[in-house]
Amino acid sequence: MDSRFLGIPELTETPSVAVVVDVMRAYTVAAWAFARGAEKIVLAESLDDALTLKARHPDWVALKDGAPTPGFDAVNSPGLLRSAHLGGRTVIQKTTAGTVGALAVKEAPLVLCAGFVVAEATAGLLRHHGCEDVTFVVTGEDGRAEEDLACAQYIAGRATGAEADATVFVRRAAESRAAAELREGVREGAHRDDVDLCLEVDRFPFAMIATPEDSLMVLRPCGVPASA
Repeated sequence: MDSRFLGIPELTETPSVAVVVDVMRAYTVAAWAFARGAEKIVLAESLDDALTLKARHPDWVALKDGAPTPGFDAVNSPGLLRSAHLGGRTVIQKTTAGTVGALAVKEAPLVLCAGFVVAEATAGLLRHHGCEDVTFVVTGEDGRAEEDLACAQYIAGRATGAEADATVFVRRAAESRAAAELREGVREGAHRDDVDLCLEVDRFPFAMIATPEDSLMVLRPCGVPASA
């Protein structure tokens, strides 16, 4: 498998397969939302778009980065979301980097969104599809976020069937700037367990696929065939 690791500003053409990685915290939060029963996640272009969707669909759950804000129901924190009851609900998600990365590759035939919590399922789906050319979108810090790059490289290794030890990749993520900022309380809307939750490898057995639906980019969980 030919893997490329690019930041959002480096995306100059539409990839055939894109894996959008945001470990801390967008796609860890998305996975937790599905684990708590969410049916789908709408990836919003902007905060205004998220609020417009919320106004149109009051029963949808809107979440964003940062501190709690009027109009939004939740913040982008796995530690805070893990106790939510989302059975059958639609979630609207707008974050600084993760949702931006997915929308930047929305024309790609296959878009997966990932973090450590769904790493093996994501790699399994890439194997199942026989993907030969994969672009990993390293969303944080314009492609320099160590936690996202480490996760992307781990998934790439597992997708080729390599017996990659997750320990070294998780250690890199744990020592990243994002992890330090979360631990030190620099980022608003965080829970003390967020870093640990973001570094859990294969917590969930599903991958996450983003596809256009009625002019929206919608994320859904996807089981991985046993053959993968």
